[in-house]
Amino acid sequence: MKAVLTRVTEAAVTVDDEVVGSISCPDTGGILALVGVGRDDDASAWETMARKIAELRILDGEKSVTDVQAPVLLVSQFTLMGKTAKGRRPSWSDAAPGEVAEPTIAKIAQALRERGIRVEEGRFGAMMKVSSVNDGPFTVLVEA
Repeated sequence: MKAVLTRVTEAAVTVDDEVVGSISCPDTGGILALVGVGRDDDASAWETMARKIAELRILDGEKSVTDVQAPVLLVSQFTLMGKTAKGRRPSWSDAAPGEVAEPTIAKIAQALRERGIRVEEGRFGAMMKVSSVNDGPFTVLVEA
């Protein structure tokens, strides 16, 4: 499992001209989490990823999402699992199939909500337009 976590002041996901998830957090900052689920992920990888999203100290002042109750916009991003070492066309063979990835993303969202974190989401499997105002910019790659 891989994620790109970006500190943002606002972010939104639009599907067919409808905003399906958005956060605005100019004071505390928030996290746009693009998460790719791998075919061979350990069964507990989603728990590790949820913990890292909640606890990594990547907000202003070395604070975490949990420290300041910052919001998270969680977006499934299978393309993070793409292999690009050979040729000119990425291979998606390491990405988990939808019937595995979708419930895994849902588990991450639920685990964050159980911590009292406001979570907005993209729409699994849809062609999404993601917009963000990056803060810093501050972006990290996380693997679980």
